[in-house]
Amino acid sequence: MSRRTPRPLVALFTAGYLAPYLLPTVVGRLGDSLHLSPAQAGLIGSALLMSSAAAGFTFAGRVDRMGPRTLARAGLLLAALGYSAAAATSFVPLVVIGAMAGGFGSGTATTVAATGIAGQRDPHRASTLGLLSVSALAGALYLTMPHLGTGHALPFAAIALTALATWPATSGLAAGTAGLPTPAGEPRPAGPLPFRRSGLVLAAAMLCWSMAQNSLWGVSSRIGTDQAGLTEITVGAVFAVALGTALVGVLGAGALGSRLGRATPIGAGTALIACCIVVSARADDLTSFATGEIAWNTLYPVVLSYLIGLAASLDPRGRWAVLVGSAASLGTACGPLTGSVLSQTAGYPAMGATLAVALLLLALPLTAVALHTGGSPLLRPGTVRRRGGAPAALVAGVTGAPAGAVPQMGAPEQPVVEITVSTPQPAPTQEEFSTAGPRGGSAGLGQSSNANASTSAR
Repeated sequence: MSRRTPRPLVALFTAGYLAPYLLPTVVGRLGDSLHLSPAQAGLIGSALLMSSAAAGFTFAGRVDRMGPRTLARAGLLLAALGYSAAAATSFVPLVVIGAMAGGFGSGTATTVAATGIAGQRDPHRASTLGLLSVSALAGALYLTMPHLGTGHALPFAAIALTALATWPATSGLAAGTAGLPTPAGEPRPAGPLPFRRSGLVLAAAMLCWSMAQNSLWGVSSRIGTDQAGLTEITVGAVFAVALGTALVGVLGAGALGSRLGRATPIGAGTALIACCIVVSARADDLTSFATGEIAWNTLYPVVLSYLIGLAASLDPRGRWAVLVGSAASLGTACGPLTGSVLSQTAGYPAMGATLAVALLLLALPLTAVALHTGGSPLLRPGTVRRRGGAPAALVAGVTGAPAGAVPQMGAPEQPVVEITVSTPQPAPTQEEFSTAGPRGGSAGLGQSSNANASTSAR
């Protein structure tokens, strides 16, 4: 079986995630071109991402029934139309409606991508490729948009064009309602949602984790221009360099893979991100601003790739991947408004300290979920629940063990076949046998002679 990730999934992932990646310039340009306050501009950004999260909650677990190709194309079309409408007008209500329509389309594309990535044999590798693609595209846009003009139309138009450019890639998706198969070509197993407790904890923690990240990301442009005294071109260059180093981080995460497991990259990475947020929020010149943003953007996609892979590994049908991703989008939606309110009331340094403390607290449940779901393969749905399961655990822990030696997590239970065994004949009585070797007396000699004669006859 090929380990290659289908290109349509990477393309859909890129189109769906581009809006959150361009959030700082979207919010900043909305405020400048429409003469809105930071809180008002952040509210529009939150409405966009809230609509994206609503699409994930709406279509979670329904991609197979509705057809991946049909759903993906509907989402891309809606994204192109919505963002184009938002770019074509300066009337605030129409901008809000267009942004929300485009956000729902982006969320739909992300839902199809997340469902397909969850069915891959290595979901972490698939999510890494998606993050690599969207980081490269966003970095290129941050470099070019400041030279093309001002106004909110440019970022919205860029997202709309990306959705249209992704349309041809959807031809590689399943056309009917058979859904997205597993890498082995088998249909996705049906059944109840596994790992309910771990999934709910992960979804709640991801909501807060994403809100903390995007609270800073949504006002990063303001920190650079207002507090650090930089121009928009300089801030855009810093963001482009930061997203370029993010590519290095994503490549490193892809090369590292699961060698350290998921708990260490998630827990330690979240703690380091908290430190970077403090540095970025306190920046008052180019050096400190660039240091915080670059370090933060290098670590953020690394940890995010492990979180996406963790959510995808909980259910091969992709339901937890979509639900956790939608919860993250919900937190992302609340980020710009939260960051704007905190920065306006307490200032940027106090906002950074608050977000850092929240991330340090969130590292605990995230690490616990990674340890619980990644360290007990025999307790996962789909393992063979028989008394001979212990050797399977040893096989799973051996480096280089064959991939098919242990059932994949979330796979359907192995069928138990009943074998009818015929009733055995009554056991012979002890009198029908005699002991081997010579015996005393004539009887013993006679029996021994008969036995030797019988053996010779054979």
